[in-house]
Amino acid sequence: SQLLINPWASSGGVGGANSAYLNGVESFNWNISGLSGINSTELYYSNVVLFSGSDITVNSLGFGQRVGESAVMGISVNSMSFGDIPITTTANPDGGQGTFSPQFLNLAIGYSRTFSNSIQGGGAIRIVSESINNVGAQGVALDAGIRYVTGQYDRAKFGISLRNVGPKLKYSGDGLATTVLLQDAEFTVNQRAEGFEMPALLNIGASYDLYLFAATTTEESTEEVSEDDRPSDYRLTLSGTYTSNSFSPDQIRFGAEFAFLKYLAVRGGLVYEENGFSPLSEGRVNSNTGPTMGMSLMLPFKKKKDTGLNFDYAYRFANPLGGTHSIGLRLSI
Repeated sequence: SQLLINPWASSGGVGGANSAYLNGVESFNWNISGLSGINSTELYYSNVVLFSGSDITVNSLGFGQRVGESAVMGISVNSMSFGDIPITTTANPDGGQGTFSPQFLNLAIGYSRTFSNSIQGGGAIRIVSESINNVGAQGVALDAGIRYVTGQYDRAKFGISLRNVGPKLKYSGDGLATTVLLQDAEFTVNQRAEGFEMPALLNIGASYDLYLFAATTTEESTEEVSEDDRPSDYRLTLSGTYTSNSFSPDQIRFGAEFAFLKYLAVRGGLVYEENGFSPLSEGRVNSNTGPTMGMSLMLPFKKKKDTGLNFDYAYRFANPLGGTHSIGLRLSI
């Protein structure tokens, strides 16, 4: 289930509702076709404090590089830390034998391409690893996505992606072996673990840009267009994503992002699922309760160029566990 955790700060502010218009390395977690939105080079670091007080954190590093006029390649690394957990055994259930820390890691390599002014597509291969000192499991998963852009100034976007498709994982290692005494002789018995499926899912998303308040004149175009159609300094993007999960309730995500030029963006979202607003005693299976919020502060390097330094923050509400804080730092050059 580590593959279902959103490790990025910007998209966390809208709860992943922005799968149709998201660009950059964050696209690894929602729709890999958005990787093609990188103009030159992007480096993104994100830290997620999962359920405040749980000592569980997710550190992520993503890198994307344009490799041609219409193609981008990228890599994403996500690592989970659980802190130090006391070692307990049947002989020593109270611990006192030191600590251990599970290692959860997944690494993805992706490729995305712009096929026309309206169509973008891409794919990624992901290596998944989960282990402690004497037991582990490794596997491979595939992602694929496509996005369609239309309307004046590319206002409307539609996307569909398939994630975490791959063979079963199976734990193995010395930790599954036990020593038994049979007729005064010791024998080591290796137990076989049952394989388990990865959480495949399908995302279907859409978004629409609204330009508000006073319109501005761009240098790129001198055409006479109405005040209603010409982009302004203020943008409001409404988005939604339907997520079909293999082993957990399906989710409907709604999000809104208000942005001023390349300097500030404020976000809010809501993730709805069956019994998502009910108490745990009445069937809710997810600690996240639905609402999300976030913001970004952006320092552009060049006017009217998608280069600069971004600071992202997001918060996801949860109950009874503490909420999830996410911070991110993005460099685009």
